[in-house]
Amino acid sequence: MPIKLQTPLTKDQLAALKAGDDVLLSGTIFTARDAAHKRIAELLSKGEQLPFDLQDAVIYYVGPTPARPGYVSGSFGPTTSLRMDAYTPALLKHGLLAMIGKGERGRSVIESIMQNGAVYFGAVGGIAALNGTCIVAKETIAFHDLDSEAVCRVEVRDMPLTVVIDSMGNDYYRLGVERYLKDKR
Repeated sequence: MPIKLQTPLTKDQLAALKAGDDVLLSGTIFTARDAAHKRIAELLSKGEQLPFDLQDAVIYYVGPTPARPGYVSGSFGPTTSLRMDAYTPALLKHGLLAMIGKGERGRSVIESIMQNGAVYFGAVGGIAALNGTCIVAKETIAFHDLDSEAVCRVEVRDMPLTVVIDSMGNDYYRLGVERYLKDKR
């Protein structure tokens, strides 16, 4: 049975999650990909105001596709998270609490996740069209010139996710490989 979570998330809620837990996330999340992360990092380094509050925020590494008639958004599939690794520790330090993407994260990001009591959720890329149906509302709030990579505020309902890296640094991908190798022996 998936764990139902509602934003804003708390560090206590995240501390109870374990790598491999299935989650249904509802509430406000923000979208941001490579170009937006670069701009956010530049604003942070200059001490300038961000287009949204990072405190307890959830960022989804996605570039939503245009909506079909009658829908709020098109496909809502994750992009490779590793591309955001250069920026992630700074965002976590400034209050980011959770990230959603696909693929592995580097060691510095895992250490920063542990230091900040955050988590990394995985979204399955193959169900991008299904994820699009979880969107209740979507509004572009920053970097409009980036088109699909602009930052959006999105309201989701019961978005299916898996805890990939929990707040203790346990990595579901690595645990899976270890189990597989153990079972092969």
